Amino acid sequence: MCRYKRRDRFHPHLRRPHDAHKHHGQFLRHYKYFRYIRPGFILFNLLILYLLFSWVGIKQAAIFFAIAIVLKEVVHLFFLLRLEKRIFKPMEKLKQGLDEVAKGNYNVKLEYDKPNDLGLLMTAFNTMTEKLYAGEKLQTEYEDNRKALVANISHDLKTPITAIQGYIEALIEGKVSTEETQSKYLRTIYHNIIYVNKLIDDLFLFSKLDMQKLDLHVEHVQIKPLMEYLMEEYTFDLAEQKISFQYSAHLDTDYWLDLDIKRFHQAINNLINNAVKHGPDINLAIEVKLYHQDNSVLIDIKDNGPGIAQDKLPFIFDRFYRVDVERTRDYSGTGLGLAIAKELVEAQHGKISVSSRKQAGTCFTLIFPMLPKQ
Repeated sequence: MCRYKRRDRFHPHLRRPHDAHKHHGQFLRHYKYFRYIRPGFILFNLLILYLLFSWVGIKQAAIFFAIAIVLKEVVHLFFLLRLEKRIFKPMEKLKQGLDEVAKGNYNVKLEYDKPNDLGLLMTAFNTMTEKLYAGEKLQTEYEDNRKALVANISHDLKTPITAIQGYIEALIEGKVSTEETQSKYLRTIYHNIIYVNKLIDDLFLFSKLDMQKLDLHVEHVQIKPLMEYLMEEYTFDLAEQKISFQYSAHLDTDYWLDLDIKRFHQAINNLINNAVKHGPDINLAIEVKLYHQDNSVLIDIKDNGPGIAQDKLPFIFDRFYRVDVERTRDYSGTGLGLAIAKELVEAQHGKISVSSRKQAGTCFTLIFPMLPKQ
């Protein structure tokens, strides 16, 4: 991430463009002054030559020298115009471009199509401004994300902590008259503490992923037996919740992948928990399918839930994004589950995609590159 401040990015001369280009500007002013007064010098010289030769009576020689001087000056003027077009005007554009960069405007492009050293300099300048603009954009995005992250953390922590405080105050002040109510308050406090603890764990994990400081223990893994082992756990757990769960493997042979088993399991778990959390309270069905395509192994995690609107699909992997902001069924979701799943999959050189339609369910697809046959 670009964490440096703008004032530290440039050489001091770029922060004082008029000092940096002082000599260049003086040269251009002298050149323009010389160009404007030069025709007067030419006419003056011609007049002196004509009068001189006329005085000595050699008009033909006067005309010859006058024509020679005119031709010389025309050639000289043509050379100066060409020099101005190919050198001085581009240098003036370059100076103006540097002035704009010094002011913080990196969206500057210089056009110059001549294949010479100045053209290479213009190309280098454009490359520099592109990188500075990309860095500025990344810095702006980082700052916006940081502000949104702080705001979301504050909101997501304040709600359960306020609830915990209220219930504890009621217990301390003796406002709870029955054991049943007391037990209800304690269970609510317990669930809120679990939510806060999970939020902190998710934030800690996401910060490691964001800074690319998560240590992955990658190993060669046969995907078919690994998936069978993991899916067996969900078969029993989801059956207890009266959720229909089906797993199928469509592989003609077993394939090897480079995976961190713990983080791979965590990504799968986040996606299945997301289906459970947002699915219907009754008749929820989840289907997991393992198959291969070209040189990749794919895993589909599909549910029959309410689906996601097309205009919201591009944002579901954003941190703290919630499709249904009105949903208050429980505090189990931190809004980081899908963002973490995506980061974990990509950290293991995989990809994740999603397809969904309203009232037609959602399907997440994990794609991992397979290793050459052992």
